[in-house]
Amino acid sequence: MSRPATRPDPGTSHGLRFPAHSVAGMAGTSLEHEHLPAILADKEWAGFFEVHAENYMGAGGPPHDALTRIRRDHPVSLHGVCMSIGGPQPLDTAHLARFRALVDRYEPALVSEHLAWSTHGGTYFNDLLPLPYTPATLVRVADHVDQVQEAIDRPILIENPSTYLLFRDSTMSETEFIRGMVRRTGCGLLLDVNNVFVSAINHGTSASAYLADFPLDHVGEIHLAGHTEQLDDEGDPLLIDSHDRPVADPVWTLFETVIDRVGRTPTLIERDSEIPDWPALKAEAEAAQAILDRHACGSIRGEVHDAR
Repeated sequence: MSRPATRPDPGTSHGLRFPAHSVAGMAGTSLEHEHLPAILADKEWAGFFEVHAENYMGAGGPPHDALTRIRRDHPVSLHGVCMSIGGPQPLDTAHLARFRALVDRYEPALVSEHLAWSTHGGTYFNDLLPLPYTPATLVRVADHVDQVQEAIDRPILIENPSTYLLFRDSTMSETEFIRGMVRRTGCGLLLDVNNVFVSAINHGTSASAYLADFPLDHVGEIHLAGHTEQLDDEGDPLLIDSHDRPVADPVWTLFETVIDRVGRTPTLIERDSEIPDWPALKAEAEAAQAILDRHACGSIRGEVHDAR
């Protein structure tokens, strides 16, 4: 099993550039630049923010200026979307180097990527595509996770996907595959509860059964998001992980079940389009925080990911 190195201790000569804000037991939201003035004026908000790494891979400019201001006062979660950890090709070392530079630059409390692939032949697709769950795929994914962790000198959280099809070639379940990945690499997990619900509806399976088989002890962050309801060509329900509306009631119910089992884990409200005003997005994060706070007597997760 690969064991990534930890980040330098703040007391060493490699001291932190930013305050080491804790993310333990905290709710947060996606950082939307149109919200920046409202966020900076909001003296009551005490949550964290998540950013997509690929939006900050330029050298400077307004995005970095805004993120620097946010990072001084709040924990940040760095979420990659284009590493293509599940892909058959070698990782793009230039992309990985840019990813590492962001980890070094902003010292995020949490770092995550997806169990998916998104590149082929040097082309980046604007999607997170599924992969077959086989022993050969597991070896390749584990090698990619190890490569990322070695590059950034810390464990990474890998997110479970939302899926719309299953591969005939798969010889293991998604949860079995994820357990194998954790066992081989020592990585953590980002549990996207909306993805669990979306995939269960799309495949006619049980979200509760999926969670019962999921290695919850390794979850370091949780995502909540909205989805779009459609019908497929045969008239059956089809859910799209669209991140363009509030979290649905069944997802809130699943979330509370998860928190009951894992304790107060950092939880993010994702919103990527149809962005509401800051008060509305903040209110959803506060709803998540209220659920976390109701479990105040349980364990609190998140401190381990603050180690540098």
